[in-house]
Amino acid sequence: MALEQNIMAEMKDAMKSKNEAVLRSLRAIKAEIIKAKTEPGANGEIDEATEQKFLQKMMKQRKDSFEIFTQQGRADLAIKEKEEMDVIERFLPKQLNEAEIKAAVKNIIAETGAASAADMGKVMGVASKQLAGKADGKTISAVVKELLA
Repeated sequence: MALEQNIMAEMKDAMKSKNEAVLRSLRAIKAEIIKAKTEPGANGEIDEATEQKFLQKMMKQRKDSFEIFTQQGRADLAIKEKEEMDVIERFLPKQLNEAEIKAAVKNIIAETGAASAADMGKVMGVASKQLAGKADGKTISAVVKELLA
């Protein structure tokens, strides 16, 4: 519930300052919160893990759109996506850099006893759980492939 209260407070500030980019992003997050609360089994409540999951999903969607718009030379749309990514990022835990991800994956490889690329699924399962919310799945996958190759 803390996320919803933070969003509402920031929406008020964005409305007062007439910051359209921030307001647009916060409204998108609020819509996701409402959607998550109304899903079957949610009973009008969502936990922090669910909040992090949909924020990660929103961030990934924005990143993908940003890359596409940049490739197609649509700077106007890319700027909007970047603005929304900046706002969403404020509510996500600090992301690990590649060196930190490599160190974590090396530990996981040692724990699981993985030796080759055939063990990638085993390593990815553990890594995805341990690094959930702290690193992008695509980055984790690339590091695991690199270390098992």
